[in-house]
This record gives sequence, C-alpha cells and structure tokens, in this order.
Amino acid sequence: MGKEVVLYIRTSTTDQNTDTQLVALKDYCQRMDLKITDTYVDSGYSGKDQQRPEFERLLTDIRSGKVKCLCVWKIDRIGRSLRHLLNLLEEFQNLGVEFISATQNINSTSPEGRMFWQLLCVFADYERSLIVSRVKAGLSRAKREGKTLGRKPGSKDKGRRKKSGYLNRWLKARKGSK
Repeated sequence: MGKEVVLYIRTSTTDQNTDTQLVALKDYCQRMDLKITDTYVDSGYSGKDQQRPEFERLLTDIRSGKVKCLCVWKIDRIGRSLRHLLNLLEEFQNLGVEFISATQNINSTSPEGRMFWQLLCVFADYERSLIVSRVKAGLSRAKREGKTLGRKPGSKDKGRRKKSGYLNRWLKARKGSK
C-alpha cells in the first residue's frame, strides 16, 4: 500500500447515514493506493460548528504530527464557513498536511489546487447562507400564516425539557384515550 491517509466523515443530522461517505472514501483510497490509518466520524453536527468531538480529535492528531494526509468526501464536510476553511488550509500547509477531497479532485499541494480549494470554500459558505435564508423565510411565512412556533410559553419553559417528560406525557395521553 502507498501513502497513509485518515478519513473524516460528517453528517448534519443523526438520522443521515455515514456509510455513503465511508464506502465512497474506501473505494477512492483503494483506487489511489492509499492506506487508511484512522477514521473520524461526526454524526449530527452542522458544518458551521467548529467544535465537533471527532473533528477536535482530528485536529489534535494533525497538530501532533500523527496525520500527514486527510481525505474527505467533499470539502463542506470539514466546514462551511469561508474563514474557517481558509484558516484550515493555511494550517494544513504550515504543518505539511495534504488535503484530499475525493469527489472534487483537490490537490492542496499545488497552486491550482489551493485556488480550487478557495473557490469551493466560497461556495460552501454561500450554500450555508442560502440554508439560513430559506429557514428564516419559512419561519417568517409560518408566522404570517398565524402558526405558533416553538413551545407554548409557561412556567415550565425556563429550561431544557428532559426526553423522559415527552415519554411520560405520551403514555399519560395514551392511557386517557383508552
């Protein structure tokens, strides 16, 4: 086997399947003669969040010199903020870490590859802005239609509700309907 590489996989919600990315990355590494030494998986984390458990572990391993090549499915898997992605590229370059995006043919070691990385960073940031804009538009429309958003206000609305409360209310409602 050739060069050693680590994989990073991220999904935005826990109900999304990480296997889509994992299978594609394993196939890519096999075709490119890359040896996978570790896999970092964050399931249920937004790309805008810079603090993700496995991403933090990955950065720690990169900064300690354990990782010299990182492979992702798409660049937006590691982040969606333009500033964050550009800072990562600079840090990877300074630490001698090669970055591979399997579906976007990025080679971060060439001037063309870095330019392409920067263009994709702009698009990832733009896509995130579009998502936020669509959500806000949807919420605004729902308010105009008179729909109530969020929880009902009340004395119990001061803190985060426990999941067990939902189960208890469901069980109580179920018993009442029989």
